[in-house]
Amino acid sequence: MQDSKRSILAWACYDWANSAFATTVMAGFFPVFFSAYWAVGASSEQGTFYLGVANSLGSLIVALLAPFLGAIADWGSYKKRLLAFFALLGSVMTASLYVLQMGNWPMAVLFYSLAVVGFSGANTFYDALLPFVASEKKVDYVSSLGYSLGYIGGGLLFLVNVLMYLNPSWFGFSSQESAIKACFVIVGIWWTAFTLPLLFLVKEEKPLEPMGVRQAVKKGLGITINTVRSFRQLKTIALFLAAYWLYIDGVDTIIRMAVNYGTSLNFPSESLIIALLITQFVAFPSALLYSAFGNRIGVKKALQVAIGAYTIIAVLGYFMTTPLHFYLLAVIIGLFQGGIQALSRSYYTRLIPKERSAEFFGFFNMLGKFAAIIGPLLMGVVTLVTGNVRSGIVSLVALFALGFILLKRVDETKGQAEIEAFLKNQ
Repeated sequence: MQDSKRSILAWACYDWANSAFATTVMAGFFPVFFSAYWAVGASSEQGTFYLGVANSLGSLIVALLAPFLGAIADWGSYKKRLLAFFALLGSVMTASLYVLQMGNWPMAVLFYSLAVVGFSGANTFYDALLPFVASEKKVDYVSSLGYSLGYIGGGLLFLVNVLMYLNPSWFGFSSQESAIKACFVIVGIWWTAFTLPLLFLVKEEKPLEPMGVRQAVKKGLGITINTVRSFRQLKTIALFLAAYWLYIDGVDTIIRMAVNYGTSLNFPSESLIIALLITQFVAFPSALLYSAFGNRIGVKKALQVAIGAYTIIAVLGYFMTTPLHFYLLAVIIGLFQGGIQALSRSYYTRLIPKERSAEFFGFFNMLGKFAAIIGPLLMGVVTLVTGNVRSGIVSLVALFALGFILLKRVDETKGQAEIEAFLKNQ
């Protein structure tokens, strides 16, 4: 099944599916609509804080569940079923934002947090299927293909949604508010529809000892506890996860909070949306090109280059004063965003045993989501305390710097030896 063109395309199609949420909702219209509609009357500092809480709450739930669910998926062969459950949860809660009225920010936070749970939870099992779809030789390319399709798919739908927002009468809507609400419904439908190819065409390999749900739950809990204890042996994986936790914190925070940051600087909504479109369409070819760049200089070095670029982005963000600056930063972000995400995922597959992929990707996604807890909340709290949103964005520099230092110490060869010794003791 590995390297089958049909299964690779079906797997990558899920990135096309869920990127609609990441672009139209998470990065685009939810921050704008939340501040102007659901959190109407709140100050920009309060709006930033509420949005940080919304992102952090959903991420915390997934972070706590991810390793446990991953272990269950490995031993019970439930990766696709759990992916389907979380994807459906995310799409339904996204579409349900349609019914919320002006000023109802608590319910907006709840619905959005549950949608983030669906988005992040499904990604755990999506990532865990990667080693079954692609061989080690092709894993960097396939991982990058997923992100590339995600950027173009999410970008195309976002472009349509932006036209709906800017020209609601073209689509039969009476106002921008009703057009944006309809966009949330469209994203939910898009997400569900393009999840189907993966569910039907990607084959999930059964474990050597398949178990029922009850047995898998019991085994999964035991394995999770054991794996946590065993990170003393798996020092290389633990080191990479620590590095990943730090640098992806900054990346995710920039993705989720960029529009809110621009709003706080009083940039027009249209300029912020255009900047997001720029990022999407620059990131589409860049994700694949960055994979080739990684093959040329080494995946680890390519990740370090991307981390360095994001450090510069955070510094430049502090000094940003005009929409033109926002556009230029959008181009730079697009050049590196897909690369750092895709190569982090594919590099991690080299450090873990294939037969325990969901369990280990549970920890991978757990730390990624813990990063998404700390980052937005940190930015929100710093902004609220200092009264200056620029202080929040520049605080991310420390996370990138520490992530770079830890990643530099990761030794892939040593990690493989640790995994072999670990598995012999299981």
